[in-house]
Amino acid sequence: MKKIVILISGRGSNLRAILQAQRLKAWQADIVQVITNRPQAVGIEVANEFGIPVTILDHQSFISRQEFDAELLKKTQAFNPDLVILAGFMRILSADFVNFFNGRLMNVHPSLLPSFPGLKTHSAAIAMGVKWHGATVHFVTHAMDVGPIIAQGVVPVLPEDTEETLSQRVLEIEHIIYPQALEWFIRDQLHLDQGNVRVVPAQQQFFQLPITP
Repeated sequence: MKKIVILISGRGSNLRAILQAQRLKAWQADIVQVITNRPQAVGIEVANEFGIPVTILDHQSFISRQEFDAELLKKTQAFNPDLVILAGFMRILSADFVNFFNGRLMNVHPSLLPSFPGLKTHSAAIAMGVKWHGATVHFVTHAMDVGPIIAQGVVPVLPEDTEETLSQRVLEIEHIIYPQALEWFIRDQLHLDQGNVRVVPAQQQFFQLPITP
């Protein structure tokens, strides 16, 4: 039974998708804790709804970034997780945190990496005129948004799209690929081969939302 800790900062939509998938598929895993750096995060209500205990670690109550980072690592280590999931956690993790959970730290990014790393990915995609956009689940490394890719989901960019409409479409695909990547991890199907992630036995790692008229 693998133990999982999920870090959030906001509304918890990916948290909900993961918890729903766990309930539906009866994964051999225990989500032991949700940790948030924002006391008012809506995701706390999602965790409560599913009966998952929550640790609130308000980053504004620490006198320095270093103190918060050290306490976050300490709190997370205390649960001895096999995997740490970043589900909209809006803090850059310390090198110590990334080192300690190397290969056991997963994130979803709202673009088809390596395109559009960082913030404002949807507006950047629209401004560049790309026809396809999406999301990427990857292992976290020291460099931002460049860790080994586990799964990707693609959505169309429509002529009438705004940042908001495109964001909602990308979120739909996130809710498909993130639980799937987590399920592969739980089943010991993820393998790193010279920096590339393989699923063994081989399965589809690329997902697509249809173009709607």
